[in-house]
Amino acid sequence: MRVVRVRQGAVPRWAVLGLDGGARLLSAAPYEGGEELGTVVEATSLLAPVSPSKIVCVGRNYAAHAKELGHEVPSEPLLFLKPPSALVAPEGSIVLPPESQRVEHEGELGVIVGARLRHAGEAEACAAIFGITACNDVTARDLQKRDVQFTRGKGFDTFCPVGPWIETETGDLSAITVETRVDGALRQQGSTSQMIFSVPFLLSYISGVMTLEPGDLVLTGTPEGVGPLVPGSLVE
Repeated sequence: MRVVRVRQGAVPRWAVLGLDGGARLLSAAPYEGGEELGTVVEATSLLAPVSPSKIVCVGRNYAAHAKELGHEVPSEPLLFLKPPSALVAPEGSIVLPPESQRVEHEGELGVIVGARLRHAGEAEACAAIFGITACNDVTARDLQKRDVQFTRGKGFDTFCPVGPWIETETGDLSAITVETRVDGALRQQGSTSQMIFSVPFLLSYISGVMTLEPGDLVLTGTPEGVGPLVPGSLVE
């Protein structure tokens, strides 16, 4: 099932994307028991398909990426947060802030939590996954290096493009290909099999630090090949 968010008038609505391209509206978020209303709308101008209370990110979860930035592989997950205000629609624009001279793309697998998790084991965490989506952990690299901690460099508005939909049929979470193209050129290509910490382990670990609520979004790290963006770039 492909879950999207669309705008009906001025109201964001959850919907299921049909094979015909239409979006069947839901009464609420599907992980909150939303049911189909029998109304179909055009799936145009999609919104970010998530509405999280928080966005939890994992740094340096691919050894090759840690190496390209000159960092050691972490012995435990390196966590940081992006604000929900960083979310941007799938075909929205990333705004390059004047404070930064080097903004980079970081294509990642995003995981959407479907049930509350607190001090969860890996099996419980895995069972609580609602779906997956594509994410871009946009980063002002110069500010990240200058500040040491990640809040400003990762937290600008529009620095978290997500979508276009949530895929609920996740398949093998350890065998997903992550690719990023800029202006049609392949810049990143990796597999979740290369992750240092697996998705179930990450969710379990994070839930030991903070409660994960239904709808929360976890970005699981980026493979090597990150690079700069310039005005007019098309990122896929």
